[in-house]
Amino acid sequence: MISSLFNTLLFNPLYNALVFLTDILPGNNIALAIILLTVIVKLILFPLYHKSTKAQSQIKKIEPELKKIKEEYKEDKQEQAKKTMELYREHGINPFTSIVLLFVQLPIILALFYVFFRGFELNLDILYSFISAPDVINTSLFGFWDITEKSIFLAIVVGVSQFIQMYLSLPAIPKVDKNQQSFKDDFARSMNMQMRYVMPVIIIFIASSFPVAVSIYWLTSNLFAIGHELIVKRKAKFITVFKSSSTN
Repeated sequence: MISSLFNTLLFNPLYNALVFLTDILPGNNIALAIILLTVIVKLILFPLYHKSTKAQSQIKKIEPELKKIKEEYKEDKQEQAKKTMELYREHGINPFTSIVLLFVQLPIILALFYVFFRGFELNLDILYSFISAPDVINTSLFGFWDITEKSIFLAIVVGVSQFIQMYLSLPAIPKVDKNQQSFKDDFARSMNMQMRYVMPVIIIFIASSFPVAVSIYWLTSNLFAIGHELIVKRKAKFITVFKSSSTN
């Protein structure tokens, strides 16, 4: 039942979209179709993704106030949660946006991954009646790589892009006084370090184990996220400078 819904709602539409894009693009180049399809999916999810990034940015700004609430109500967790939610409402922050994005995005990512991970095989049985299959499919990426093959070079590029994306999106690793350091602080620092430095290495290993098609999707997705993070940060910096100059 779940498999059938997954195929009907996600895999088949994405697969047909990929075939359609391959058919209409110059030279029937499936590598370009993968890039274009990834960008289209990202643009569809962009409003939700933007809200999530904006919420994370706002949470970083009110971090001192959140820390103050935790200290003040550390003995009363219920009151601490209440005051935290009041602070979120005061600043118009929905802390659950990231969770919603994860639940929406994860099945789509899995479907895209499933479409690409075998390097793509044309399956006429699942094509919609209004989608025409290209006579020939060009599987070359800019004449350098075949999307059905593996590439350690592209896998490394994917890992580097993942590191940059993590560096931009994750909060800075806080410096904590060793005398005041708690297990929670140690755990947060450890998770931050692993996401920054260990995750990109794991991704390099995974990307090098699959066809180039997966690396193209992953790299395009990371570059889109990097561009969005830079735009959000620049906009936030501009607003801060503007408010500061207005006050003065």
